[in-house]
Amino acid sequence: MRFIAYIYAHKTSTFYKNYVFFWLLTFIFTNPHTVFSQQHKLPNIIYILADDLGYGDISHLNEASKIKTPNIDQLAAEGISFTDAHSNSAVCSPTRYGILTGRYAWRTWMKKGVLWSYDEPLIKKDRATVASILKKKGYQTACIGKWHLGLEWAKNIDGSVNFKQPLKSTPNDVGFDLFYGISASLDIPPYFYIENHKITATKIDTIEATTGKGFWRKGPIGNDFKHQDVLPHLTNKAITYIQESTQNNNPFFLYFPLPAPHTPILPSAKFKGKSEAGDYGDFVLMVDDVIKQLENTVKELGISENTLIIFTSDNGFAPAADTKEQLRFGHTPSKNFRGYKADIYEGGHRIPFIAKWPAKIKKGTSSNEIICLTDLMATAAAIVDEKLADNEAEDSYNILPALLSAPYDTPIREATVHHSIEGMFSIRQGKWKLVFGAGSGGWSYPTPKEAEEMKLPNYQLYNLEKDISETVNIAKEHPAMVKKLTLLMKSYIEKGRSTIGKPQNNDTKTSFLPKTP
Repeated sequence: MRFIAYIYAHKTSTFYKNYVFFWLLTFIFTNPHTVFSQQHKLPNIIYILADDLGYGDISHLNEASKIKTPNIDQLAAEGISFTDAHSNSAVCSPTRYGILTGRYAWRTWMKKGVLWSYDEPLIKKDRATVASILKKKGYQTACIGKWHLGLEWAKNIDGSVNFKQPLKSTPNDVGFDLFYGISASLDIPPYFYIENHKITATKIDTIEATTGKGFWRKGPIGNDFKHQDVLPHLTNKAITYIQESTQNNNPFFLYFPLPAPHTPILPSAKFKGKSEAGDYGDFVLMVDDVIKQLENTVKELGISENTLIIFTSDNGFAPAADTKEQLRFGHTPSKNFRGYKADIYEGGHRIPFIAKWPAKIKKGTSSNEIICLTDLMATAAAIVDEKLADNEAEDSYNILPALLSAPYDTPIREATVHHSIEGMFSIRQGKWKLVFGAGSGGWSYPTPKEAEEMKLPNYQLYNLEKDISETVNIAKEHPAMVKKLTLLMKSYIEKGRSTIGKPQNNDTKTSFLPKTP
């Protein structure tokens, strides 16, 4: 391009000017992802996913929080914050599946629980993802951080894992140009950094298990891996990626799932004692500092105006961080919502969701629109003007009108489905929330077993406008609403989707009704 400019400046004849102009137009229209057609239209997208961060952990959403999070709060002040945002599951792996595919994970074989150390990939290679649709539009795509959606490790003849051989399936196989990260949670082995299809370690050892808040399990570990260094190391990788990607003409999509503040809780010396909520609070402050570092990078590179930054969490606060201790500190990680991670109650899946895009999103705005993390795919498709196929993003709604504070007449989502770690379902429509089962469906009292012993009702209906803490089950008083929501849930399963479009097949059969005695 500099060569063209030079010719145009030094050759004054009409022939040369017309020739150069023709060549330039040809270059632009035959290269649709150049700086001329893309960089100033499509935004860079940075999606930051905290791990086990509760709704009440950030001071922006909880004035009584004992953890002051100035950088997350500033992000909200410069963008939009949602007060009724939800993960599609109360635990990790199914939520991540929903984020990247726009589809509820229970449509696969995963009806409960999370993936483990060497489980196969949950996302099939032929399924479209946020990364793959953006890549079609010329985006550079990267996943840096915690994956926890299964990898296909090489195996020896005896079935044992061969860490020295390239992995057969990684995020690279579902739309990401670059993957650098860890296989699952920081307390689940193996403990390696993986770059695309290979581990980065040159030697492999075994690390013993630890206990307490710094808990991790025994397992293989690489010689370049230290648990306490993982969050800052991944942050540095993300910053480097942003810096390098900005040098190219095409926009980038960075999916940055953090390993924190999930266990092991390992605040560095810089943050030790800086909160009023112990080690957990200090670790949350490290997460807050990650936001500062990324924001500073984007601003220094001069790309802030047309960069969409989303910050959210995969589920609610984890009891492993010691719920009783947090309450003793006077800290309420779920604010006034009932339950925590793993539970079907609001505390299990109601999460922070903050978005900043200076070119489009009004500063300091707030929305009470009900949104779900599955909505990223339809929203990304709307941003890049990509039409989704009927077998793509079956449970994803375009929330762009809410992000941009544009007028719209009806709620964006018809209803939202959640499921707990034990596979208990709920469906939310407006103020009404119907739970198909007794108890929390997770780890909080009453657990499913405790609820069964207590002979609690198999259906729970809550009016969240009047009872946000889900204290009074009014299912008996509103049988018509129970029936209506049950039929809606049934239709979502039978159609293989919860959005408008041709019916699709679920991967496996799904049962949602509670078992009768």
